[in-house]
Amino acid sequence: MKRLGRTFFSCDAAVLAPALLGCTFVRMTDAGERLAGLIVETEAYAGPADQAAHTRNGHRSPRNEVMWGDAGLCYVYFTYGMHHCMNVVCGGVDVPEAVLVRAIEPVDGIEIMRTNRSSTATGSKPRKHPLRDRDLCSGPARLCQALGISRDENGLDMTQSDRLWIEPAPDIGRGAVPPDRIVNTTRVGIDSAGPEWAGKPWRWYDRGSAHVSKR
Repeated sequence: MKRLGRTFFSCDAAVLAPALLGCTFVRMTDAGERLAGLIVETEAYAGPADQAAHTRNGHRSPRNEVMWGDAGLCYVYFTYGMHHCMNVVCGGVDVPEAVLVRAIEPVDGIEIMRTNRSSTATGSKPRKHPLRDRDLCSGPARLCQALGISRDENGLDMTQSDRLWIEPAPDIGRGAVPPDRIVNTTRVGIDSAGPEWAGKPWRWYDRGSAHVSKR
């Protein structure tokens, strides 16, 4: 099994975010089932100066402590009282930057993902029709639900963990997805950070994938 190592993650968030496109995010369940998908959408959060980051203005707390750790750690936060979102910590120790993985294109374990994302799993009314593949992981909260990621995974070292890791794209190197398929635009849902930071072009996605959360 090949996986991305700490050196790959030891860079600025705005460098790592587009480089992750085309790589494979892997989650192994307790039963040994492989859930995996190609990363097709990411966002960069650039530390204390970034008013949209959890570490803005140097804020440090038990909730975001993992962001202050080494590159390659998994930072999972809980939001709106109902959703988990998964980030890859980058930079290095005391350089609290991270990349939010917004969407993956499912490859392995699709039926398990569908079960995890079913309405019966969340206690609401059963769906009349099964979710389409494109709806399984098209958004950070959907992704975490589909892969069964929660705060239990917060702090895992993805360079060593047997539960979470990222595999290189077939043609590894910065920019595994062809440049003409990469869209660079503003981040989603951060208007409260103010126009300067809401306007930063720190979101990247593969326009060739139907699994992107928002066009």
